Amino acid sequence: MSAQKVKIGLIQLTCSSDPIKNFENAERKIREAAAKQAQVICLPELFRSLYFCDVEDHDNFQLAEPIPGPSTERFSALAAELGVVIIASLFEKRAQGLYHNTTAVIDADGTYLGKYRKMHIPDDPGYYEKFYFTPGDLGYKVFETRFAKIGVLICWDQWYPEGARITALMGADILFFPTAIGWASSQDEKTNQEQYQAWQMIQRSHAIANGVHVASVNRTGKEGDMQFWGGSFIANPFGSLVCQAPHIQEEIIVQEVDLSQSDYYRTHWPFLRDRRIESYQPLTKRFIDD
Repeated sequence: MSAQKVKIGLIQLTCSSDPIKNFENAERKIREAAAKQAQVICLPELFRSLYFCDVEDHDNFQLAEPIPGPSTERFSALAAELGVVIIASLFEKRAQGLYHNTTAVIDADGTYLGKYRKMHIPDDPGYYEKFYFTPGDLGYKVFETRFAKIGVLICWDQWYPEGARITALMGADILFFPTAIGWASSQDEKTNQEQYQAWQMIQRSHAIANGVHVASVNRTGKEGDMQFWGGSFIANPFGSLVCQAPHIQEEIIVQEVDLSQSDYYRTHWPFLRDRRIESYQPLTKRFIDD
């Protein structure tokens, strides 16, 4: 049974080309978040390295590791020591020539609870993820942690209401979105703000439609031609911003949320009650032709 109030920790990081230093920085900030009483702590997408998907380079496959493996072992020890849940986005080597963009979840006693493999894989300028990642095959996942039942989705999954809906229907109290997204240096400020607002708005809409808290943690810092836009945030079950990090600096957010708000908003705005599930079969089609 989940507690009603939970303190979420979001670790907005600047990443470098040195996986050792990145991991040490993440560990240090997890300790800082735990010292501020954070209970469930989430790192940004692929925090152990620069965002390597801006190029198609076979050498980058050397960054991958098994899950569970070295990183989850270190995080398990850290989670047990601090009594916190850790959500860690990693580059998974499943087998020779088979890789996933994966997030591992470690419970507050150090138990490895499992992993979620990113379902939606982008292929856009600066985001050549299809070169590296096989789409997830574990389905959508929830994890029963000491403090809350959480759902995890990853970055490009943010734009798809179906993933958020399914994860919420599986009983998630909070949806976490570890992320790596930014602005191209060639863009003007109007375009930058339009993109950020769309990114935040779609995730806040998941909170509203499903009556759950949403926590999204992004990286920051300039990598090549990309300025990662930070702006990590938490929204309540009606989409209101509870907190938001700045764009261009590292930040540790620790914010208490009240999970009982889900019952309040779902009762007053009964979207789940009024779903016409018998009419949704067309959603299984790629496109509906006349």
